[in-house]
Amino acid sequence: MNFQTAKLYILTLLKWIALATLCSVIVGPIGTLFVHVLEAATHFRSTNPWLIYLLPFAGLIVVYLYRHTRLSAGGSTNAVFMAVRDNETVPSATAPLIFFSTAITHLFGGSAGREGAALQLGSSITGKIGRILHLSDKDCRVMTLCGMSAAFAAVFGTPLTAAVFSMEVVSVGVMYYAALVPCFLSAMIGVWIAEHLGAHPHAYPLTDFVEFSPLSAGKVILLGILLAVLSIFVCKAFRDGSKLLSKWIPNPYIKVLAGGTAIIALTLLLGTYDYNGAGNHIIEQAIAGQTVPYAFLLKILFTAITLGVGYKGGEIVPVFFIGATFGCTFAPLLGLPAGFGAALGMVGLFCGVTNSPLASLLLSVELFGTQSIGLFALVCVVSYMLSGFSGLYSQQKIVYSKLGLEFIDRKVGDKESGTR
Repeated sequence: MNFQTAKLYILTLLKWIALATLCSVIVGPIGTLFVHVLEAATHFRSTNPWLIYLLPFAGLIVVYLYRHTRLSAGGSTNAVFMAVRDNETVPSATAPLIFFSTAITHLFGGSAGREGAALQLGSSITGKIGRILHLSDKDCRVMTLCGMSAAFAAVFGTPLTAAVFSMEVVSVGVMYYAALVPCFLSAMIGVWIAEHLGAHPHAYPLTDFVEFSPLSAGKVILLGILLAVLSIFVCKAFRDGSKLLSKWIPNPYIKVLAGGTAIIALTLLLGTYDYNGAGNHIIEQAIAGQTVPYAFLLKILFTAITLGVGYKGGEIVPVFFIGATFGCTFAPLLGLPAGFGAALGMVGLFCGVTNSPLASLLLSVELFGTQSIGLFALVCVVSYMLSGFSGLYSQQKIVYSKLGLEFIDRKVGDKESGTR
């Protein structure tokens, strides 16, 4: 390496240290505020359960704001993927809208998470910063990835997962390695800022670990197969549910009123608020080995209605809820401890619906440690392989086939016939 080349590498490193720090310093506090607002909204709703009766009217506000700002189609995580891959602009209104509308959903009892919203929040801010600084198109795309990493890390408290997920999820089979330094640095600083501002990640203490053996591996493979099937079902429910509801009720205002009313009716019918909001306490119970056998089905229904009729929020925590309760229910049938099955279910279903095996493995490490890491890796790769072309995000691309070394470059949801 000659002097000029070495100089270029050093200057590029310094540039991304500065830009990643800038992204984190801006996105980290906003992400932390987002966490505090959602926690306050959840606490206020739990102490004032009558708020759920206002859910249909809260939905009218959300739908009006998105239609008024013309973000009905563009204000989604799919727009973030297009910004990274095609340098499309994430609208500036995305950040305040997703912040406010997700808080509204949580306050009045819709079933949604926050991590997907965090991706939109962070990417829209840092993409705008890149354009203000007149960075090149390619650098603006890396800035978008930095925002995704910083916000996801600040909101969920898993910096390694956040960085790898941002680089892995957009185009499956292709990692944006040029973004390694800025993404990891953004995520680490983002979670450091969040912790110092009082945002602490949810803890999921796991005590039931299983040693790797041919027998335990076989059981985990079977669970991975079940999780792959479940991931396909979840993706169809979340993505196709919205299309089906729009076909049945074309008017978005009537649709959100009907959806909000349906959530109220289901909540009253079941006599519990376990399926409203994110449901972190149910995830903790599942990791402890306790769940209602049909809890995962009810969470799918609640979340599909909530997001399908126009409320906003993330899909990831509901996916954790579904995976944990499913694993807790079915793992004992395979001879695995219920709590360990819940942990496998969380990670395996996350992998199946996002097509992100490396991020999923890191998620297992950051949530549960390195014990039984081989079995966590096994459930991830089986779920990833067998989930096929399913996925939560329609703009996600499967670049290389899951069944062979073949370049296919097809979007999630495309038919697989004729491909390996």
